[in-house]
Amino acid sequence: MTQTALQASSPLATLVEAIEQLSTARTAEDIAAVVRSRARAISGADGITVVLRSDGHCLYLDEEAIGPLWKGRRFPLGQCIAGWTMLNGRTAVIPDIYRDDRIPFTVYRPTFVNSLVMTPVRREDPMAAIGAYWKVAHTPSDAAVAGLEAVARAAATAFENVSLLASIEQALRRQDQMIRELDHRVKNTLAATLSIAKRTLKSSPSPARFADVFEGRVMALSRAHELLAREDWTGGDLAEAVGVACDDPDRVTLRGPPIRLAPETAMSFVLVFHELADNARRHGALSKPGGRVTIDWMVEDGRFELTWLEWDGPAVSVPVARGFGSQMIERGLPRDVGGEGRLGFEPDGLRYVLTAPLGERIAAR
Repeated sequence: MTQTALQASSPLATLVEAIEQLSTARTAEDIAAVVRSRARAISGADGITVVLRSDGHCLYLDEEAIGPLWKGRRFPLGQCIAGWTMLNGRTAVIPDIYRDDRIPFTVYRPTFVNSLVMTPVRREDPMAAIGAYWKVAHTPSDAAVAGLEAVARAAATAFENVSLLASIEQALRRQDQMIRELDHRVKNTLAATLSIAKRTLKSSPSPARFADVFEGRVMALSRAHELLAREDWTGGDLAEAVGVACDDPDRVTLRGPPIRLAPETAMSFVLVFHELADNARRHGALSKPGGRVTIDWMVEDGRFELTWLEWDGPAVSVPVARGFGSQMIERGLPRDVGGEGRLGFEPDGLRYVLTAPLGERIAAR
């Protein structure tokens, strides 16, 4: 069709303009603004409404009319002609609203409306509807109804594009957030690894001893990351954190109620209980057959208490010097949870007691 022919056909030109404008819409409000003006021009109606399907209701999003309609109001799907149109996926042409039992007369009586057309936006599972209204009894032409249905189809594509665009933008925001979080975690992990390396080197009597201890601590850090990754870094379960740190279910018994740890707290628990388990394998109860460890925890009066107790191991004596591992056990973890840690070198076996208040870092489930 030539440009001259297009200009001569005003409804067609208006429809083309509507489709062009809807293709660039970025929000539901943008779509409604195009529809309300263009649909009115195409149909010759005295009023246009754009109705969204929302949680079992018809939400009258926007309107352009010679008098007020229902902008901003909600009606149940089953009590509204827009709802009937969306539930049935069909256009309703009603020349006289007072002769159609689908119309709630009390709602329409205060308005100028006497005739209407309501058409669904998308035939399959409609997401919205477009209503055209006339102030006098009127039977719209087939061309006017077809024009409204064409606008509705274009609006359906526009709504889907807006939804897709919102999904893409949300995914990009989430991706940016994940990149920032990953950057933060990598930097923290590198800082923790560097700190572990320095402190391990400082207390190691030989390169071989350094390599052995450092590897064990880095592997514990890795297991903590795996535990948190499974939970999308939202936190960790205490029993899981202690279990992956000790890694000896036949000789280490865990007993206590479900406890949720914050991500950083779970990391600290894994590192500290790796130190306790490593010490038990080298010098304590797990260094000889028959030795065992019990880890019990309880919650009472808003406080958390955990006890590590070694049994049937070699005789225990107080070490001459305290290394990095002891510092993490006695001061590091207690500081992280706002509590206290007591390490006891008792003749029958090493005992470690950690107490802390319940809160964001340690929570009963």
